Amino acid sequence: MVDHIARQLAGIGVEYIFGVDGANIEDLYDAAYFRSDITAVLAKHEFSAATMADGYSRSGAGLGVVAATSGGGALNLIPGLGESFTSRVPVLALVGQPATTMDGRGSFQDTSGRNGSLDAEALFSATTVFCRRILHPQDIVAALPAAIAAARTGGPAVLLLPKDVQQSVIEARCARDAGPQRAVGDPYPIERALQKVTGPVTIIAGEQVARDDARAELAALRGVLRARVACVPDGKDVAGTPGLGSSSALGVTGVMGHPGVAEAVSGSGLCLVVGTRLPVTARAGLDDALTKVPTMSIGSAPPYFPCTHVHTDDLKASLQMLTDALSGAGRPTGVRVPDVVAHTELTPPPFDGPGVRYRDAMAQLDRALPAGVDIVVDAGNTGAAAVHYLPVRRRGRFAVALGMGGMGYSFGAGIGMAFARRQTGGSDGRVVVIAGDGAFYMHGMEIHTALHYRLPITFVLLNNNAHAMCVTREQLYYNDFYSYNRFSPSQLGEGLAAMFPKLESADVSDTAGLAAAVRASLKLDGPSVISVECAADEIPPFAPFLEASSTQSYANHHIPLAQEDRTHVAASA
Repeated sequence: MVDHIARQLAGIGVEYIFGVDGANIEDLYDAAYFRSDITAVLAKHEFSAATMADGYSRSGAGLGVVAATSGGGALNLIPGLGESFTSRVPVLALVGQPATTMDGRGSFQDTSGRNGSLDAEALFSATTVFCRRILHPQDIVAALPAAIAAARTGGPAVLLLPKDVQQSVIEARCARDAGPQRAVGDPYPIERALQKVTGPVTIIAGEQVARDDARAELAALRGVLRARVACVPDGKDVAGTPGLGSSSALGVTGVMGHPGVAEAVSGSGLCLVVGTRLPVTARAGLDDALTKVPTMSIGSAPPYFPCTHVHTDDLKASLQMLTDALSGAGRPTGVRVPDVVAHTELTPPPFDGPGVRYRDAMAQLDRALPAGVDIVVDAGNTGAAAVHYLPVRRRGRFAVALGMGGMGYSFGAGIGMAFARRQTGGSDGRVVVIAGDGAFYMHGMEIHTALHYRLPITFVLLNNNAHAMCVTREQLYYNDFYSYNRFSPSQLGEGLAAMFPKLESADVSDTAGLAAAVRASLKLDGPSVISVECAADEIPPFAPFLEASSTQSYANHHIPLAQEDRTHVAASA
């Protein structure tokens, strides 16, 4: 059966399977080994293997596939698949299971759900768009294309594969890949509303634009409507590159976004939401405007606020239909071009502590990184700074995981995007991963995976010796009585250089050192690490923190024990 799976995956263009090998998935790895058109990539942890598949899929190279063994290996996939589920990223997970003959009999890592054992199918069903446990070998013939089709609608699909079923011989029938079966929505209600609109049109674009490869169609619609375009944080790269034909770009929405977006929406004759549900992180600051301005939506799922919605699983086709309908005789006559398109930034309070400021770090990266570079950003203060300050590179992707916000996502996702670049022949730039030291401590050992495969990735680690976003919360909402979230100081660059002698790795403490290190990394044919000294006490461009900081609105908490300073908590653990 595993040979059938490998053959079918190769037939639809899958070139990589990301994962961690183990007893109950080794047959699949064996099948991949004997195929010249599939490479099994070994990760250090199943979470990162799942984010490799996620990042690969977000790159646009094709379906991301991850494989893991049973028990703890299978359970480690859950956080990564949860991110893909919430962010609607197509991923296929192939998960090994103990042999069916041992179901409910106390076997090691039994997840059959029988006789009191953990039920893997129930568990994965809650975090996927498709999950099926294969009990009869021949069932894979229909189940595999069904899982692939489900994943392509947006989200992870899981096949649970018992060991004995994997080793079974099945009738060799190869199903033809029919491609995604997606509903193409008719945007007629939006067409009619736009033909009647008076005033400017503002478009808020989301991640489905990237997933459906609809950037060109969005640009064409924007041109017809002479609209201004804002992007949600995890769709930052869907509206083009500012200054290169996209002067209408307003910036990013939400808690890490640009204040001018709310002003633009408020002054619009109509707001069109394209390919996003606008969760709170992307909608913050817009609720009032969205209730006062006529708002319509088109995409695979309706927004989290009430509005007229047109369902489509294929934005590329639906946006083309809408543009065609609004061209020529159907062109709207009441739309206006705004006099000014302002690009505004959040203004954190000044900070003059040690290390490099977030704004300055992103400015150096902006100056140094050329076109064609893909950027992958992790959660926390680091992510907020990159989302807010760092522009997208021309011909490059910008990925950030805000579905679950799992720390350490960027390490695996960056590796997946680097493999995708290798597959598509994109050799004009590197992948740049921007993460904090907290994220590094969780999944940073995947740097060794990048080194093993000689991937052109620059890992920029903003090292503030803390879970700094949590430190900021302690300061703003708990009166800075104590801190659980500060780390003992570390030299990540020096430490990684000692661990991995073939890795180019350095610590920098000023902007000049950062600029030189980034320029040097761009000349390498493998990975490099730049650890940048920062300060946990600097407030990032994150709207809720800035509001709390400006009003000094601290939570009123009663501390029943003697007041502790920030060093006592760790020392008493």
